[in-house]
Amino acid sequence: MRKELLDQLRKITDEEQKILDGENQVDRELYASGYVLKSSQFTVDSAKMLEEGKLITARTHTRFVRFPQHRHNYIEALYVCEGSLTNIIGEQEVVVKKGELLFLNQFTWHEILPAQENDIAINFIMLPEFFDVAYTMTGKNNVLADFLVNILRRDEQRGEYLYFKVSDNLQIQNLLENMIYSLVTGENNDSRINQTTMGLIFMYLVDSIQSVQTCRPDQYENMISMTTLNYIEQKYRSATLTELGAELRLPIHTLSRLIKKSTGHNFKELLQRKRLSKSVQLLCDTDLPVSDIIASVGYENNSYFHRVFKERYGMTPHAFRVKNRETGQVRI
Repeated sequence: MRKELLDQLRKITDEEQKILDGENQVDRELYASGYVLKSSQFTVDSAKMLEEGKLITARTHTRFVRFPQHRHNYIEALYVCEGSLTNIIGEQEVVVKKGELLFLNQFTWHEILPAQENDIAINFIMLPEFFDVAYTMTGKNNVLADFLVNILRRDEQRGEYLYFKVSDNLQIQNLLENMIYSLVTGENNDSRINQTTMGLIFMYLVDSIQSVQTCRPDQYENMISMTTLNYIEQKYRSATLTELGAELRLPIHTLSRLIKKSTGHNFKELLQRKRLSKSVQLLCDTDLPVSDIIASVGYENNSYFHRVFKERYGMTPHAFRVKNRETGQVRI
């Protein structure tokens, strides 16, 4: 990160100065509305943190004090610019280090141990609709990205997080620095640009899926779903439930049940979604004959492909290609 930006983020805030002057706890009135003073837990309110009409803002994490157990009615992303920050999420300690990124879904209870002067972190505060552009850019052509984005867009009190160890990914680091600069300085602070930047970040995060750690109510089911989606993403041309079962050392009927429970779709549906979305990309972006596209995405039966394509998109592949080139607005 550029030294001048880091120096700006390192400055002691008014809130931190009060803590250094003797305040030994977080001033909850800065974060919450209508909280119970005696309660050890509280909800940070987006109305306190975001200007009206804004979908995102960024602020430096408050140092020198333990941030007590709390949750948010918005999505928070924590990025560490320097040092580290220790979160306690449920009973799990998550130490986010320099260059790493932690997404916390709405209503995820957590607390943060005191950060020291050289532990510099940024809190991105985002409403769920901020991710609409990221979803459009990544989720509709990528079942794994769809899964990740929808974890964050979900309006449930399940308490989920995504922790990405991506400090060595220069593309992600550069994109995050650009977002921080625009949000903190106000220069080029355009909502659409920020949303598109987040979409690009998610595209790179999907490519770094091996670096993600998640917390869901059932960690084993989460492992199954992530492994399944990653397997389909990488091997959609030849993927089979039998091969995946052999890799995971699970009986087919057990694996099938777990996939359905954890993703809401069976293996065949997930594989078909990926193959069809890839075929749409090839129809729109190449001049390959439809028969070649069918073979390239893994279908052996042309008649079957035409039937499922028409069921999904309401037209034949040829008609889809023609309409897309006429309007550029039918990619689904």
